[in-house]
Amino acid sequence: MVPDVSTGDRTRGLLSYLFGPGRRDEHTDPHIVGAFATPGLPDPGRAPIDQHHQLLSELAHYLDQPVRVREQRTGTKVPQHVWHCPVRTAPGDRYLTDEEWAQVARRIVHATGIAPDGDDAGCRWIAVRHAEDHIHIMATSVREDGRRPRTNRDGQRAQAECRRIEKELGLRRLKSGDFTAAPTPTSAEQAKTQRAGKTETARKWLREQAYAAAAAARDEADYFSTLGALGIKVKYRLGPQSGEVTGYSLAAPQDTNGQDQPVYFSGSALAPDLSLNRLRERLAAHDLADQPTARTTGPSPWHRADTALRDLHTDLLDQEPADGTGTGTEQDVVVQAQAAAFSELLHNAAATAPDHLRAELRSAAAAFNRANRSAIRAQHASATAVRTAAKELLHIRAPNQDGEAAASLLCTAVFVLIALARWHQARDHQQQTAAARRALAHLQAAYQRSARPVLADLAARTPSPQATTRLVADLRAAVPEHADRILADPVWPALATTLAKAESAGHNPRRTLATAAQLRELDTADHPAEVLNWRIHHHATEHRAARVRAATARPHRHTTPATGSADATGSTPTRSTPADQQASTKRR
Repeated sequence: MVPDVSTGDRTRGLLSYLFGPGRRDEHTDPHIVGAFATPGLPDPGRAPIDQHHQLLSELAHYLDQPVRVREQRTGTKVPQHVWHCPVRTAPGDRYLTDEEWAQVARRIVHATGIAPDGDDAGCRWIAVRHAEDHIHIMATSVREDGRRPRTNRDGQRAQAECRRIEKELGLRRLKSGDFTAAPTPTSAEQAKTQRAGKTETARKWLREQAYAAAAAARDEADYFSTLGALGIKVKYRLGPQSGEVTGYSLAAPQDTNGQDQPVYFSGSALAPDLSLNRLRERLAAHDLADQPTARTTGPSPWHRADTALRDLHTDLLDQEPADGTGTGTEQDVVVQAQAAAFSELLHNAAATAPDHLRAELRSAAAAFNRANRSAIRAQHASATAVRTAAKELLHIRAPNQDGEAAASLLCTAVFVLIALARWHQARDHQQQTAAARRALAHLQAAYQRSARPVLADLAARTPSPQATTRLVADLRAAVPEHADRILADPVWPALATTLAKAESAGHNPRRTLATAAQLRELDTADHPAEVLNWRIHHHATEHRAARVRAATARPHRHTTPATGSADATGSTPTRSTPADQQASTKRR
């Protein structure tokens, strides 16, 4: 059950909408199901059609009487005196009768302070039903005694009351909000999108583009230039005294109003963490002198990102459970920063991944945007490693040429996302936990698409039966407690090929298996052979990278001191004689 509190100043206008046909003729039977004083109250929805407009005016005048009395007494207009709260049941909920909806309305006006139970001087209100799954509660927010009601935090209190109503009426239990959700598109925006034949509103499209630009940006100027390159119009808000940029708004291409003017949305109207101040907090955590650049040697950006995520996964597993709400602790602000960096990595991976993976990765990144927003304020400077690895993904030259590294990275990302979902769940972040699980489904689908051809290629190159038998013996000796499950895993042939390749590179198979198994327990792994395959692949890549770094490292050159000059020890070298030169030549 979802409430949505808002305010306005046109009583007659809202009544015309509630008792009218709706914007798309969706109001089939509008009628009053509950009110502050039901006897004698005019109901335009059940009156003859020729009396409809007259009754609307009478009802508006009746509801506005306390407002007019207050305005006459104070001599000033009452601002935003119309209180409006639609309440909707979740899809699949049972049918509620008019009497049940009336009880719901009374409980909500009581909980929000509009009309407390037993208070005869409460505000005047009505509840109108024109669909099976929702009602509209409307009130004029001036009490009978002339005072304004105490409606602070009314939206939060309405949500809390709806959670109790769901439990008592046997309805679907929804998750409580935490005021970190992005603003939802209005019905007018949705209708505009349908008329244009599009699948998503301008607000949602701008939000996703802004997140992707923020993940790729090195600084504030880079962020806005990236948005401009996408055809998005940017409007800055300047301080009246200093002239500095204090905010910004974005408009989607070809999104205009009735006057053919661009429709702008501020950063905070797209999402709380897209406001200029929050963006600056994230971008200020970068040391611009150490921005990642394209590398021509060493492991690929996929592998370097995989290494950063493996370290992050280890840190997440070491986190202690929350001792309460879990917010504000030193560990929590670090993990929240890591989650923000992980979100950037998903966006950059979606931009540079092979074509057949990009749709699922974009969906995973979009879903995780919600999981990334919580009441915990991130300490972004603590997530430098993951964020640097995320930026390096933008320098991938040929994404289709490194399928093994991409599959290994996505496998590790799946484990990181599972750990982040558990972290949110332990702190009772219900909205974030649900969003992380939605992102996990997309990320797992992307991993399967990337890993399937790689594992099939490895399985097709399984070593000879004699070599495979020897590897089986090594497996039983190294990890006897998991050997049967690993051999029963369909990925075992691919793991055998990976072990054979590691052995050819000089690694002992038994020691390699034992080391890979000790990195983390295998009891909870559904496919232990698959997990070991990527661990061994990553270890082998690390080993090759270390050898390349050692081989390409420039040796320190020792210059021969000039004749008569002192060396590092302070002594003066002696001049070589012809006999010494002849002896040196023989030694050479």
